[in-house]
Amino acid sequence: MPPSQGSAHPWRLLGVWAALVAVIYLLIFFTGDKAATPKLGIDLQGGTRVTLTPRTPDGGKPSQDSLRQAQSIIEQRVNGLGVSGSEVVIDGDNLVITVPGDSGSQAKTLATTAKLYVRPVVGQPIPAQQQGQQPPGEQAPPQDTPAPGETPATDAPADTPVSPDAPVTTDAPAPDGAEAPAPQNRVFPAQAPTDEPTPTEEPAPTQEPAPTTEPAPTPEPSGTPQDVQQEIAAAKALRQSTDPQTQQLAMLSMDCSKPDPLAGNDDPNLPLVTCSTDGQYVYTLGPSRLDGQEIKDASAVLDPQQSRWVVNVEFKSGGADTWGKLTNEFYQQQLAFTLDTQVVSAPVVQAANQFGGSTQISGNFTGETSKELANQLKYGSLPLSFTTSEAESVSATLGLYSLKASLIAGAIGMVLVLLYCLLVYRLLGLLAGFSLLMAGAAVYGLIVLLGRWIGFTLDLAGIAGLIIGIGLTADSFVVFFERIKDEMREGRTFRSAVPRGWQRAQRTNLSGKTVSLIASVVLYILAAGQVKGFAFTLGVTTVLDVIVLYLVTAPLMMMASKSPFWAKPSVNGLGVVSQIARERKAAAAAVAAREA
Repeated sequence: MPPSQGSAHPWRLLGVWAALVAVIYLLIFFTGDKAATPKLGIDLQGGTRVTLTPRTPDGGKPSQDSLRQAQSIIEQRVNGLGVSGSEVVIDGDNLVITVPGDSGSQAKTLATTAKLYVRPVVGQPIPAQQQGQQPPGEQAPPQDTPAPGETPATDAPADTPVSPDAPVTTDAPAPDGAEAPAPQNRVFPAQAPTDEPTPTEEPAPTQEPAPTTEPAPTPEPSGTPQDVQQEIAAAKALRQSTDPQTQQLAMLSMDCSKPDPLAGNDDPNLPLVTCSTDGQYVYTLGPSRLDGQEIKDASAVLDPQQSRWVVNVEFKSGGADTWGKLTNEFYQQQLAFTLDTQVVSAPVVQAANQFGGSTQISGNFTGETSKELANQLKYGSLPLSFTTSEAESVSATLGLYSLKASLIAGAIGMVLVLLYCLLVYRLLGLLAGFSLLMAGAAVYGLIVLLGRWIGFTLDLAGIAGLIIGIGLTADSFVVFFERIKDEMREGRTFRSAVPRGWQRAQRTNLSGKTVSLIASVVLYILAAGQVKGFAFTLGVTTVLDVIVLYLVTAPLMMMASKSPFWAKPSVNGLGVVSQIARERKAAAAAVAAREA
Protein backbone atom coordinates (compact mmCIF):
# COMPACT_ATOMS: atom_id res chain seq x y z
CA MET A 1 0.00 0.00 0.00
CA PRO A 2 1.57 3.34 -1.01
CA PRO A 3 2.07 6.08 1.57
CA SER A 4 -0.58 8.75 2.11
CA GLN A 5 -0.43 11.72 -0.20
CA GLY A 6 -0.69 13.94 2.86
CA SER A 7 2.60 12.62 4.24
CA ALA A 8 4.63 12.54 1.04
CA HIS A 9 6.40 15.85 1.79
CA PRO A 10 6.90 16.05 5.57
CA TRP A 11 9.04 19.20 5.52
CA ARG A 12 6.45 20.99 3.42
CA LEU A 13 3.67 20.02 5.82
CA LEU A 14 5.68 21.09 8.85
CA GLY A 15 6.31 24.40 7.09
CA VAL A 16 2.57 24.90 6.62
CA TRP A 17 2.02 24.28 10.33
CA ALA A 18 4.78 26.70 11.29
CA ALA A 19 3.24 29.34 9.04
CA LEU A 20 -0.20 28.86 10.62
CA VAL A 21 1.17 29.24 14.14
CA ALA A 22 3.20 32.28 13.07
CA VAL A 23 0.10 33.92 11.59
CA ILE A 24 -1.88 33.28 14.79
CA TYR A 25 0.70 34.93 17.02
CA LEU A 26 1.38 37.77 14.59
CA LEU A 27 -2.33 38.56 14.76
CA ILE A 28 -2.13 38.43 18.56
CA PHE A 29 0.85 40.75 18.97
CA PHE A 30 0.21 43.16 16.10
CA THR A 31 -3.57 43.62 16.16
CA GLY A 32 -6.15 44.55 18.77
CA ASP A 33 -4.77 45.26 22.22
CA LYS A 34 -1.59 43.27 21.36
CA ALA A 35 -1.87 41.30 24.59
CA ALA A 36 -1.68 37.50 24.60
CA THR A 37 -4.34 37.23 27.29
CA PRO A 38 -7.67 35.49 26.72
CA LYS A 39 -10.94 36.94 27.94
CA LEU A 40 -11.99 35.27 31.18
CA GLY A 41 -15.48 34.38 32.32
CA ILE A 42 -17.20 35.51 35.48
CA ASP A 43 -15.96 32.51 37.47
CA LEU A 44 -12.35 33.50 36.70
CA GLN A 45 -12.34 37.31 36.61
CA GLY A 46 -15.43 38.13 38.67
CA GLY A 47 -18.43 40.16 37.54
CA THR A 48 -21.98 41.11 38.43
CA ARG A 49 -25.04 39.00 39.06
CA VAL A 50 -28.41 40.77 38.97
CA THR A 51 -31.70 39.20 40.04
CA LEU A 52 -34.74 40.74 38.38
CA THR A 53 -38.18 40.44 39.95
CA PRO A 54 -41.14 41.06 37.61
CA ARG A 55 -43.72 43.73 38.49
CA THR A 56 -47.17 43.03 37.09
CA PRO A 57 -49.93 45.68 37.21
CA ASP A 58 -52.24 43.35 39.12
CA GLY A 59 -49.50 42.26 41.52
CA GLY A 60 -49.85 38.61 40.51
CA LYS A 61 -47.25 36.10 39.39
CA PRO A 62 -46.00 36.31 35.80
CA SER A 63 -46.66 33.45 33.42
CA GLN A 64 -43.82 31.17 32.44
CA ASP A 65 -44.43 32.08 28.79
CA SER A 66 -43.83 35.76 29.62
CA LEU A 67 -40.66 34.90 31.50
CA ARG A 68 -39.35 32.79 28.62
CA GLN A 69 -40.16 35.56 26.16
CA ALA A 70 -38.34 38.10 28.35
CA GLN A 71 -35.38 35.72 28.66
CA SER A 72 -35.22 35.34 24.87
CA ILE A 73 -35.33 39.11 24.26
CA ILE A 74 -32.64 39.81 26.87
CA GLU A 75 -30.43 37.09 25.33
CA GLN A 76 -30.85 38.79 21.94
CA ARG A 77 -29.83 42.07 23.52
CA VAL A 78 -26.78 40.35 25.01
CA ASN A 79 -25.77 39.14 21.56
CA GLY A 80 -26.47 42.55 20.02
CA LEU A 81 -24.26 44.33 22.55
CA GLY A 82 -21.51 41.75 22.33
CA VAL A 83 -21.62 41.13 26.07
CA SER A 84 -19.99 37.73 25.89
CA GLY A 85 -19.92 35.19 28.67
CA SER A 86 -23.25 36.41 30.04
CA GLU A 87 -26.05 34.15 31.21
CA VAL A 88 -29.78 34.78 31.42
CA VAL A 89 -31.59 32.08 33.36
CA ILE A 90 -35.07 31.70 34.84
CA ASP A 91 -34.98 31.11 38.61
CA GLY A 92 -38.53 30.49 39.78
CA ASP A 93 -40.43 33.70 39.06
CA ASN A 94 -37.23 35.73 38.61
CA LEU A 95 -34.64 36.27 35.90
CA VAL A 96 -30.96 36.14 36.82
CA ILE A 97 -28.45 37.95 34.58
CA THR A 98 -24.76 37.26 35.05
CA VAL A 99 -22.27 39.57 33.33
CA PRO A 100 -18.48 39.06 33.59
CA GLY A 101 -15.92 41.80 34.14
CA ASP A 102 -16.75 45.44 34.73
CA SER A 103 -19.98 45.42 32.69
CA GLY A 104 -22.31 45.38 35.67
CA SER A 105 -24.19 48.47 34.48
CA GLN A 106 -24.96 46.66 31.24
CA ALA A 107 -26.78 43.96 33.18
CA LYS A 108 -29.32 46.53 34.35
CA THR A 109 -29.55 48.07 30.89
CA LEU A 110 -30.31 44.69 29.40
CA ALA A 111 -33.37 44.42 31.64
CA THR A 112 -34.85 47.76 30.55
CA THR A 113 -38.45 47.21 29.50
CA ALA A 114 -37.85 49.40 26.41
CA LYS A 115 -41.46 50.40 25.79
CA LEU A 116 -41.21 53.28 23.34
CA TYR A 117 -44.13 55.64 22.62
CA VAL A 118 -44.36 58.88 20.67
CA ARG A 119 -46.59 61.30 22.59
CA PRO A 120 -47.47 64.95 21.88
CA VAL A 121 -46.21 67.45 24.46
CA VAL A 122 -48.92 69.45 26.22
CA GLY A 123 -47.80 72.89 27.33
CA GLN A 124 -44.24 73.61 28.38
CA PRO A 125 -41.89 71.55 30.54
CA ILE A 126 -40.97 72.88 33.95
CA PRO A 127 -37.82 72.33 36.04
CA ALA A 128 -38.09 69.12 38.02
CA GLN A 129 -38.91 69.21 41.72
CA GLN A 130 -36.24 67.53 43.83
CA GLN A 131 -36.79 66.03 47.24
CA GLY A 132 -36.28 68.66 49.92
CA GLN A 133 -37.30 71.67 47.83
CA GLN A 134 -40.18 74.01 48.60
CA PRO A 135 -43.66 72.48 48.72
CA PRO A 136 -45.34 71.86 45.40
CA GLY A 137 -47.97 74.49 45.98
CA GLU A 138 -45.30 77.21 46.23
CA GLN A 139 -43.48 76.26 43.03
CA ALA A 140 -44.61 77.97 39.83
CA PRO A 141 -43.51 77.06 36.34
CA PRO A 142 -41.06 79.41 34.61
CA GLN A 143 -42.75 82.41 33.07
CA ASP A 144 -40.26 83.25 30.34
CA THR A 145 -40.78 80.22 28.12
CA PRO A 146 -41.37 80.05 24.37
CA ALA A 147 -44.94 79.69 23.25
CA PRO A 148 -45.92 76.19 22.13
CA GLY A 149 -46.00 77.15 18.46
CA GLU A 150 -43.03 79.51 18.49
CA THR A 151 -40.07 78.51 16.35
CA PRO A 152 -37.01 78.41 18.60
CA ALA A 153 -33.60 79.69 17.74
CA THR A 154 -31.28 77.12 16.25
CA ASP A 155 -28.25 78.25 18.29
CA ALA A 156 -28.98 77.53 21.93
CA PRO A 157 -26.92 78.93 24.79
CA ALA A 158 -24.25 76.69 26.21
CA ASP A 159 -26.24 75.93 29.33
CA THR A 160 -29.33 74.73 27.44
CA PRO A 161 -30.16 71.13 28.36
CA VAL A 162 -29.59 68.75 25.47
CA SER A 163 -31.03 65.39 26.30
CA PRO A 164 -34.74 66.22 26.50
CA ASP A 165 -34.59 68.52 23.50
CA ALA A 166 -32.41 66.81 20.94
CA PRO A 167 -33.06 67.04 17.19
CA VAL A 168 -34.89 64.44 15.23
CA THR A 169 -34.66 64.05 11.47
CA THR A 170 -37.43 62.51 9.49
CA ASP A 171 -35.01 60.94 7.04
CA ALA A 172 -32.17 58.79 8.33
CA PRO A 173 -28.72 60.24 7.50
CA ALA A 174 -26.81 58.88 4.58
CA PRO A 175 -23.89 56.52 5.19
CA ASP A 176 -20.44 57.94 5.80
CA GLY A 177 -19.17 59.59 2.69
CA ALA A 178 -22.64 60.05 1.19
CA GLU A 179 -24.57 63.29 0.86
CA ALA A 180 -26.26 64.40 4.08
CA PRO A 181 -30.00 65.10 4.25
CA ALA A 182 -31.12 68.49 3.11
CA PRO A 183 -31.72 71.08 5.88
CA GLN A 184 -35.42 71.32 5.10
CA ASN A 185 -35.83 67.67 6.08
CA ARG A 186 -34.65 68.29 9.62
CA VAL A 187 -36.82 68.61 12.71
CA PHE A 188 -35.01 71.09 14.90
CA PRO A 189 -35.02 70.90 18.70
CA ALA A 190 -37.29 72.75 21.00
CA GLN A 191 -35.29 74.99 23.29
CA ALA A 192 -35.70 74.70 27.00
CA PRO A 193 -36.15 77.97 28.90
CA THR A 194 -32.89 79.88 28.74
CA ASP A 195 -33.69 83.00 30.79
CA GLU A 196 -32.13 82.67 34.19
CA PRO A 197 -34.78 82.66 36.92
CA THR A 198 -34.67 85.07 39.84
CA PRO A 199 -32.81 83.93 42.98
CA THR A 200 -36.08 83.25 44.78
CA GLU A 201 -37.23 80.93 42.01
CA GLU A 202 -33.91 79.21 41.35
CA PRO A 203 -34.30 75.50 41.95
CA ALA A 204 -31.83 73.55 43.99
CA PRO A 205 -28.99 71.88 42.09
CA THR A 206 -30.18 68.77 40.41
CA GLN A 207 -28.44 65.45 40.26
CA GLU A 208 -25.75 64.89 37.67
CA PRO A 209 -27.48 63.78 34.44
CA ALA A 210 -27.20 60.11 33.73
CA PRO A 211 -26.62 58.67 30.23
CA THR A 212 -29.84 58.87 28.29
CA THR A 213 -30.10 55.13 27.71
CA GLU A 214 -29.52 54.16 31.32
CA PRO A 215 -32.73 52.47 32.44
CA ALA A 216 -35.03 54.35 34.72
CA PRO A 217 -34.52 53.39 38.36
CA THR A 218 -37.07 50.80 39.30
CA PRO A 219 -38.41 50.72 42.82
CA GLU A 220 -37.36 48.09 45.22
CA PRO A 221 -40.08 45.64 46.16
CA SER A 222 -42.25 47.42 48.68
CA GLY A 223 -43.76 44.34 50.21
CA THR A 224 -46.62 42.17 49.08
CA PRO A 225 -47.99 42.05 45.53
CA GLN A 226 -50.92 44.11 46.84
CA ASP A 227 -48.49 46.89 47.82
CA VAL A 228 -47.00 46.89 44.32
CA GLN A 229 -50.46 46.96 42.76
CA GLN A 230 -51.51 49.88 44.96
CA GLU A 231 -48.31 51.78 44.21
CA ILE A 232 -48.82 51.46 40.44
CA ALA A 233 -52.53 52.32 40.72
CA ALA A 234 -51.81 55.44 42.81
CA ALA A 235 -49.19 56.63 40.32
CA LYS A 236 -51.61 56.11 37.42
CA ALA A 237 -54.41 57.97 39.21
CA LEU A 238 -52.19 61.02 39.77
CA ARG A 239 -49.95 61.09 36.71
CA GLN A 240 -52.27 59.68 34.05
CA SER A 241 -55.36 61.65 34.93
CA THR A 242 -57.35 63.45 32.23
CA ASP A 243 -58.13 66.30 34.63
CA PRO A 244 -55.90 69.36 33.89
CA GLN A 245 -55.81 70.39 37.56
CA THR A 246 -54.64 66.92 38.57
CA GLN A 247 -52.02 67.03 35.83
CA GLN A 248 -50.78 70.41 37.11
CA LEU A 249 -50.58 69.01 40.65
CA ALA A 250 -48.68 65.97 39.37
CA MET A 251 -46.18 68.22 37.53
CA LEU A 252 -45.51 70.35 40.59
CA SER A 253 -45.17 67.36 42.93
CA MET A 254 -43.11 65.18 40.57
CA ASP A 255 -39.77 64.13 42.06
CA CYS A 256 -37.50 62.93 39.26
CA SER A 257 -34.87 61.69 41.69
CA LYS A 258 -37.11 58.88 42.90
CA PRO A 259 -37.73 55.53 41.19
CA ASP A 260 -40.65 55.50 38.78
CA PRO A 261 -43.32 52.89 39.61
CA LEU A 262 -44.87 53.41 36.15
CA ALA A 263 -41.73 52.36 34.28
CA GLY A 264 -43.03 49.81 31.79
CA ASN A 265 -46.54 49.96 33.32
CA ASP A 266 -47.97 53.23 31.94
CA ASP A 267 -51.16 53.18 29.89
CA PRO A 268 -50.42 54.50 26.37
CA ASN A 269 -54.06 55.48 25.88
CA LEU A 270 -53.98 58.03 28.72
CA PRO A 271 -52.03 61.29 29.24
CA LEU A 272 -48.78 61.06 31.20
CA VAL A 273 -46.84 63.35 33.52
CA THR A 274 -43.21 62.26 33.50
CA CYS A 275 -39.57 63.31 33.68
CA SER A 276 -36.83 63.66 31.13
CA THR A 277 -34.10 61.02 31.12
CA ASP A 278 -31.63 63.41 32.79
CA GLY A 279 -34.17 64.13 35.57
CA GLN A 280 -34.13 67.92 35.03
CA TYR A 281 -37.53 68.60 33.45
CA VAL A 282 -41.12 67.47 33.93
CA TYR A 283 -43.42 67.06 30.94
CA THR A 284 -47.15 66.66 30.47
CA LEU A 285 -47.78 64.40 27.48
CA GLY A 286 -50.86 63.38 25.58
CA PRO A 287 -51.87 59.78 24.75
CA SER A 288 -49.47 57.77 22.63
CA ARG A 289 -49.78 58.25 18.88
CA LEU A 290 -47.10 55.77 17.77
CA ASP A 291 -46.02 52.51 19.40
CA GLY A 292 -42.48 51.12 19.48
CA GLN A 293 -43.91 47.89 18.10
CA GLU A 294 -43.97 49.68 14.74
CA ILE A 295 -40.17 49.91 14.74
CA LYS A 296 -38.57 47.75 12.06
CA ASP A 297 -34.92 48.41 12.82
CA ALA A 298 -32.68 50.67 14.89
CA SER A 299 -28.98 51.42 14.64
CA ALA A 300 -26.47 53.69 16.34
CA VAL A 301 -24.36 55.91 14.07
CA LEU A 302 -22.05 58.86 14.46
CA ASP A 303 -23.60 61.93 12.83
CA PRO A 304 -20.77 63.44 10.73
CA GLN A 305 -22.45 66.87 10.61
CA GLN A 306 -22.87 67.32 14.35
CA SER A 307 -20.11 64.93 15.50
CA ARG A 308 -22.31 63.15 17.99
CA TRP A 309 -23.94 59.76 18.33
CA VAL A 310 -27.54 59.34 17.23
CA VAL A 311 -29.97 56.44 16.89
CA ASN A 312 -31.57 55.90 13.48
CA VAL A 313 -35.03 54.37 13.69
CA GLU A 314 -36.76 52.73 10.73
CA PHE A 315 -40.50 52.14 10.95
CA LYS A 316 -42.61 49.41 9.48
CA SER A 317 -45.05 50.37 6.72
CA GLY A 318 -47.89 51.17 9.14
CA GLY A 319 -45.60 53.10 11.46
CA ALA A 320 -44.15 55.07 8.55
CA ASP A 321 -47.62 56.27 7.55
CA THR A 322 -48.46 57.20 11.14
CA TRP A 323 -45.20 59.10 11.52
CA GLY A 324 -45.89 61.04 8.35
CA LYS A 325 -49.35 62.03 9.60
CA LEU A 326 -47.91 63.05 12.97
CA THR A 327 -45.37 65.42 11.40
CA ASN A 328 -48.23 67.06 9.52
CA GLU A 329 -50.63 67.24 12.48
CA PHE A 330 -48.08 68.53 14.99
CA TYR A 331 -46.20 70.91 12.74
CA GLN A 332 -44.41 73.53 14.89
CA GLN A 333 -45.32 71.52 18.00
CA GLN A 334 -43.37 69.14 20.21
CA LEU A 335 -43.46 65.36 19.91
CA ALA A 336 -41.86 63.40 22.76
CA PHE A 337 -40.13 60.04 22.43
CA THR A 338 -40.63 58.24 25.74
CA LEU A 339 -38.75 55.12 26.77
CA ASP A 340 -40.25 53.40 29.80
CA THR A 341 -42.20 56.60 30.63
CA GLN A 342 -39.16 58.91 30.51
CA VAL A 343 -38.68 61.51 27.77
CA VAL A 344 -35.63 60.67 25.68
CA SER A 345 -36.15 63.46 23.15
CA ALA A 346 -38.84 66.13 22.67
CA PRO A 347 -38.23 67.97 19.37
CA VAL A 348 -40.37 70.58 17.65
CA VAL A 349 -41.56 69.44 14.22
CA GLN A 350 -40.08 71.80 11.65
CA ALA A 351 -40.87 69.79 8.50
CA ALA A 352 -44.31 68.38 7.83
CA ASN A 353 -45.61 65.67 5.50
CA GLN A 354 -42.58 63.48 5.99
CA PHE A 355 -43.38 59.92 4.92
CA GLY A 356 -39.82 58.61 4.68
CA GLY A 357 -40.45 55.86 7.21
CA SER A 358 -37.42 56.71 9.34
CA THR A 359 -36.38 59.20 11.98
CA GLN A 360 -33.50 59.95 14.29
CA ILE A 361 -33.21 60.17 18.06
CA SER A 362 -30.34 62.16 19.53
CA GLY A 363 -29.32 63.35 22.96
CA ASN A 364 -26.46 62.99 25.43
CA PHE A 365 -25.41 59.73 23.82
CA THR A 366 -22.02 58.09 23.88
CA GLY A 367 -21.14 55.33 21.45
CA GLU A 368 -22.01 52.74 24.10
CA THR A 369 -25.29 54.25 25.28
CA SER A 370 -26.53 54.86 21.73
CA LYS A 371 -25.86 51.24 20.84
CA GLU A 372 -27.68 50.12 23.99
CA LEU A 373 -30.75 52.17 23.08
CA ALA A 374 -30.69 50.94 19.46
CA ASN A 375 -30.36 47.39 20.72
CA GLN A 376 -33.35 47.75 23.04
CA LEU A 377 -35.54 49.23 20.32
CA LYS A 378 -34.40 46.77 17.67
CA TYR A 379 -35.21 43.62 19.62
CA GLY A 380 -38.47 44.90 21.06
CA SER A 381 -39.88 45.57 24.48
CA LEU A 382 -40.06 43.06 27.28
CA PRO A 383 -43.48 41.61 28.09
CA LEU A 384 -42.87 42.39 31.76
CA SER A 385 -41.39 45.21 33.79
CA PHE A 386 -38.71 44.26 36.29
CA THR A 387 -37.22 45.61 39.48
CA THR A 388 -33.71 44.79 40.64
CA SER A 389 -34.33 42.79 43.78
CA GLU A 390 -30.69 41.78 44.20
CA ALA A 391 -27.40 42.88 42.65
CA GLU A 392 -24.10 41.45 43.80
CA SER A 393 -20.50 41.47 42.71
CA VAL A 394 -19.05 38.02 42.17
CA SER A 395 -15.49 37.60 43.40
CA ALA A 396 -13.02 35.79 41.19
CA THR A 397 -11.05 34.45 44.16
CA LEU A 398 -12.70 31.05 44.21
CA GLY A 399 -12.55 30.87 40.44
CA LEU A 400 -8.82 31.62 40.43
CA TYR A 401 -8.20 28.85 42.95
CA SER A 402 -10.24 26.53 40.73
CA LEU A 403 -8.29 27.74 37.70
CA LYS A 404 -5.00 26.93 39.37
CA ALA A 405 -6.28 23.55 40.46
CA SER A 406 -7.55 22.71 36.96
CA LEU A 407 -4.30 23.84 35.33
CA ILE A 408 -2.29 21.78 37.79
CA ALA A 409 -4.52 18.77 37.14
CA GLY A 410 -4.15 19.28 33.38
CA ALA A 411 -0.38 19.57 33.67
CA ILE A 412 -0.19 16.42 35.80
CA GLY A 413 -2.32 14.60 33.25
CA MET A 414 -0.10 15.66 30.36
CA VAL A 415 3.04 14.68 32.26
CA LEU A 416 1.56 11.24 32.99
CA VAL A 417 0.64 10.82 29.31
CA LEU A 418 4.17 11.80 28.30
CA LEU A 419 5.70 9.41 30.83
CA TYR A 420 3.48 6.59 29.54
CA CYS A 421 4.53 7.32 25.95
CA LEU A 422 8.20 7.38 26.95
CA LEU A 423 7.83 4.12 28.84
CA VAL A 424 6.00 2.26 26.06
CA TYR A 425 7.35 3.94 22.91
CA ARG A 426 10.71 5.16 24.22
CA LEU A 427 11.94 8.22 22.33
CA LEU A 428 8.97 8.13 20.00
CA GLY A 429 7.08 9.46 23.02
CA LEU A 430 9.06 12.70 22.60
CA LEU A 431 7.39 13.17 19.22
CA ALA A 432 4.03 12.76 20.92
CA GLY A 433 5.00 15.32 23.58
CA PHE A 434 6.15 17.79 20.91
CA SER A 435 2.84 17.43 19.07
CA LEU A 436 0.95 18.05 22.31
CA LEU A 437 2.93 21.25 22.91
CA MET A 438 2.23 22.43 19.36
CA ALA A 439 -1.48 21.72 19.79
CA GLY A 440 -1.54 23.58 23.11
CA ALA A 441 0.22 26.63 21.66
CA ALA A 442 -2.20 26.80 18.74
CA VAL A 443 -5.26 26.36 20.96
CA TYR A 444 -4.14 29.13 23.30
CA GLY A 445 -3.57 31.53 20.42
CA LEU A 446 -6.98 30.75 18.92
CA ILE A 447 -8.71 31.32 22.27
CA VAL A 448 -7.07 34.76 22.52
CA LEU A 449 -8.12 35.71 18.99
CA LEU A 450 -11.66 34.38 19.43
CA GLY A 451 -11.97 36.53 22.53
CA ARG A 452 -11.19 39.59 20.41
CA TRP A 453 -13.18 38.68 17.33
CA ILE A 454 -16.36 37.12 18.69
CA GLY A 455 -16.08 37.96 22.39
CA PHE A 456 -15.49 34.37 23.51
CA THR A 457 -14.75 34.16 27.22
CA LEU A 458 -12.85 31.33 28.81
CA ASP A 459 -14.35 29.88 31.96
CA LEU A 460 -13.72 26.76 34.02
CA ALA A 461 -16.01 24.66 31.84
CA GLY A 462 -14.12 25.84 28.76
CA ILE A 463 -10.81 24.90 30.36
CA ALA A 464 -12.19 21.43 31.03
CA GLY A 465 -13.08 21.17 27.34
CA LEU A 466 -9.54 22.20 26.37
CA ILE A 467 -7.94 19.62 28.64
CA ILE A 468 -10.19 16.84 27.37
CA GLY A 469 -9.61 17.90 23.77
CA ILE A 470 -5.84 17.89 24.13
CA GLY A 471 -6.12 14.52 25.85
CA LEU A 472 -7.91 13.23 22.77
CA THR A 473 -4.90 14.39 20.77
CA ALA A 474 -2.75 12.00 22.81
CA ASP A 475 -5.26 9.28 21.99
CA SER A 476 -4.58 9.85 18.29
CA PHE A 477 -0.89 9.13 18.85
CA VAL A 478 -1.66 5.89 20.63
CA VAL A 479 -3.84 4.73 17.72
CA PHE A 480 -1.09 5.63 15.25
CA PHE A 481 1.65 3.86 17.20
CA GLU A 482 -0.45 0.74 17.71
CA ARG A 483 -1.12 0.53 13.98
CA ILE A 484 2.63 0.73 13.38
CA LYS A 485 3.12 -2.14 15.81
CA ASP A 486 0.46 -4.20 14.01
CA GLU A 487 2.32 -3.73 10.73
CA MET A 488 5.62 -4.72 12.28
CA ARG A 489 4.07 -7.86 13.78
CA GLU A 490 3.33 -8.90 10.22
CA GLY A 491 7.04 -8.81 9.48
CA ARG A 492 7.51 -5.31 8.01
CA THR A 493 10.38 -3.06 8.94
CA PHE A 494 9.93 0.19 10.85
CA ARG A 495 10.52 2.16 7.63
CA SER A 496 7.70 0.43 5.72
CA ALA A 497 5.40 0.03 8.74
CA VAL A 498 5.03 3.77 9.41
CA PRO A 499 3.29 4.82 6.13
CA ARG A 500 1.10 1.71 6.16
CA GLY A 501 0.24 2.21 9.82
CA TRP A 502 -0.63 5.84 9.03
CA GLN A 503 -3.06 4.73 6.33
CA ARG A 504 -4.89 2.51 8.81
CA ALA A 505 -4.67 4.94 11.75
CA GLN A 506 -6.03 7.98 9.96
CA ARG A 507 -9.30 6.26 9.12
CA THR A 508 -9.79 5.26 12.76
CA ASN A 509 -8.84 8.72 14.02
CA LEU A 510 -11.09 10.54 11.55
CA SER A 511 -14.04 8.38 12.57
CA GLY A 512 -13.44 9.08 16.25
CA LYS A 513 -12.94 12.84 15.71
CA THR A 514 -16.10 13.05 13.63
CA VAL A 515 -18.14 11.50 16.43
CA SER A 516 -16.54 13.84 18.96
CA LEU A 517 -17.21 16.89 16.77
CA ILE A 518 -20.85 15.93 16.22
CA ALA A 519 -21.31 15.51 19.96
CA SER A 520 -19.75 18.95 20.56
CA VAL A 521 -22.02 20.65 18.03
CA VAL A 522 -25.16 19.00 19.38
CA LEU A 523 -24.18 19.85 22.94
CA TYR A 524 -23.48 23.46 21.98
CA ILE A 525 -26.88 23.82 20.29
CA LEU A 526 -28.90 22.23 23.06
CA ALA A 527 -26.96 23.41 26.12
CA ALA A 528 -26.93 26.79 27.86
CA GLY A 529 -24.49 28.85 29.90
CA GLN A 530 -21.14 27.39 30.77
CA VAL A 531 -21.93 24.05 29.12
CA LYS A 532 -21.82 25.92 25.82
CA GLY A 533 -18.26 27.00 26.63
CA PHE A 534 -17.30 23.39 27.32
CA ALA A 535 -18.80 22.22 24.01
CA PHE A 536 -17.19 25.08 22.10
CA THR A 537 -13.65 24.49 23.34
CA LEU A 538 -14.05 20.73 22.90
CA GLY A 539 -15.10 21.27 19.28
CA VAL A 540 -12.21 23.66 18.61
CA THR A 541 -9.62 21.28 20.02
CA THR A 542 -11.15 18.37 18.09
CA VAL A 543 -10.76 20.20 14.78
CA LEU A 544 -7.26 21.31 15.75
CA ASP A 545 -6.36 17.74 16.71
CA VAL A 546 -7.02 16.60 13.14
CA ILE A 547 -4.87 19.45 11.80
CA VAL A 548 -2.02 18.61 14.18
CA LEU A 549 -2.31 14.94 13.25
CA TYR A 550 -1.84 15.69 9.55
CA LEU A 551 0.61 18.59 9.72
CA VAL A 552 2.79 17.63 12.71
CA THR A 553 2.46 14.04 13.93
CA ALA A 554 2.39 12.23 10.57
CA PRO A 555 5.27 14.24 9.02
CA LEU A 556 7.44 13.75 12.11
CA MET A 557 6.83 10.00 12.05
CA MET A 558 7.57 9.82 8.31
CA MET A 559 10.87 11.58 8.86
CA ALA A 560 11.68 9.29 11.80
CA SER A 561 10.95 6.18 9.71
CA LYS A 562 13.70 7.15 7.26
CA SER A 563 16.29 7.73 9.98
CA PRO A 564 18.58 4.85 11.02
CA PHE A 565 18.72 6.30 14.52
CA TRP A 566 14.93 6.14 15.07
CA ALA A 567 14.79 2.67 13.50
CA LYS A 568 16.84 1.22 16.37
CA PRO A 569 14.70 -0.94 18.71
CA SER A 570 16.36 0.67 21.73
CA VAL A 571 15.16 4.07 20.50
CA ASN A 572 11.64 3.35 19.26
CA GLY A 573 10.83 0.61 21.79
CA LEU A 574 9.64 -1.74 19.06
CA GLY A 575 12.28 -4.45 19.66
CA VAL A 576 9.76 -6.80 21.29
CA VAL A 577 7.41 -6.39 18.34
CA SER A 578 10.25 -7.11 15.89
CA GLN A 579 11.15 -10.21 17.90
CA ILE A 580 7.54 -11.41 17.72
CA ALA A 581 7.57 -10.84 13.96
CA ARG A 582 10.78 -12.90 13.59
CA GLU A 583 9.35 -15.70 15.72
CA ARG A 584 6.18 -15.75 13.63
CA LYS A 585 8.21 -15.79 10.45
CA ALA A 586 10.37 -18.64 11.72
CA ALA A 587 7.30 -20.60 12.85
CA ALA A 588 5.67 -20.10 9.47
CA ALA A 589 8.84 -21.26 7.71
CA ALA A 590 9.02 -24.36 9.90
CA VAL A 591 5.39 -25.21 9.14
CA ALA A 592 6.01 -24.73 5.45
CA ALA A 593 9.08 -26.97 5.61
CA ARG A 594 7.18 -29.76 7.36
CA GLU A 595 4.36 -29.58 4.84
CA ALA A 596 6.87 -29.74 2.00
